[in-house]
Amino acid sequence: MILDFTVLRDTYSIYRSDKNASIPHWIDKSDFCSITRTQDELSIVCKQSDITVNDTIIADRSWRIFKIKGPLDLSLVGILADIAELFKKNKIPIFAISTYDTDYILIKEQYLDVAITALKSNGHKVMIEK
Repeated sequence: MILDFTVLRDTYSIYRSDKNASIPHWIDKSDFCSITRTQDELSIVCKQSDITVNDTIIADRSWRIFKIKGPLDLSLVGILADIAELFKKNKIPIFAISTYDTDYILIKEQYLDVAITALKSNGHKVMIEK
């Protein structure tokens, strides 16, 4: 399946806090935010911030986001698997997030050009948000 991707313009971080931590106020400034609370952790993806990282907040910085044009039918099979396989062949680590409408693939900023080239060479369309 040929897909249309948009690379979001900003740089993002993946934050991890204690499972009982409050959702921080600084995420309100982000145009993209994903919050997941489990019995083990509070995980947040949002625009990279200058927050102080300490013993209660861990950050993995410098991620870029590829948004697949949606909405995608929830019955579709293998979209993320196909993209993950393509990136695996190109030695690009990913962090994936799915929503009701579409999928988002995060890659480290250092792999951005390689990822765009890999997607385009496999027939996908890639636009970089301005």
